[in-house]
Amino acid sequence: MPSLDLGVLISGRGSNLQAILDAIAAGRLDARVRLVISNRPGVEGLARAERAGIPTRVLPHQEFTDRDGFDAAAVAALREAGATWVVLAGFMRLLTTTFLDAFPHRVVNIHPSLLPSFPGVDAQQQALDHGVRITGCTVHLVDAGTDTGPILAQAAVPVLEGDDRDALAARILVQEHALLVRALSWLAEGRLQIAPSAAPGGRARATIAGVDTALGFAQGGRAPEPVGEGA
Repeated sequence: MPSLDLGVLISGRGSNLQAILDAIAAGRLDARVRLVISNRPGVEGLARAERAGIPTRVLPHQEFTDRDGFDAAAVAALREAGATWVVLAGFMRLLTTTFLDAFPHRVVNIHPSLLPSFPGVDAQQQALDHGVRITGCTVHLVDAGTDTGPILAQAAVPVLEGDDRDALAARILVQEHALLVRALSWLAEGRLQIAPSAAPGGRARATIAGVDTALGFAQGGRAPEPVGEGA
């Protein structure tokens, strides 16, 4: 049996979902995607899942009166499918405690910056607006804050002269695909350790046994590589 039974939440094209599916197919990730949920109908990520034979579910968020109602429906669908871990792969919704309490320390997100810098939306443009020379991506566990959960792994990406948002985002995305798969592989190997906060109200800390969570520096100028079918 696979070590990770994954539910994947998406809102768009699903290229990080494709990276997960490709890694599983190649034997580089000991996991099974049990269900893909999108809050938007007709997105490319749903087609990627369907081509791979993965069950899908569309839960349009506009049909729910509040976030808790959406999250409760998503939790029910994931549990019915047998998912025990959840990956947010370009999912553009904040989750409530209704969802997070159902999967404690088992919701993983990939964010296109070196957190805690540039949380929230459009992190790539935030990096450009602030004039930083290095940004990157972060895999972290999700808590009730906005991109504030325990960090699992990070990879740095240089900001090049003449970069615009799209060029920078494309180079970061290449690293997102690799970093997310690597972090999930560590979880599948049982390397995750959670240390509770030493202070009341503080943040928990995540460590990966046997590895450094700072994963080096990705050289710039490389064109993004295609990810699976239809990327």
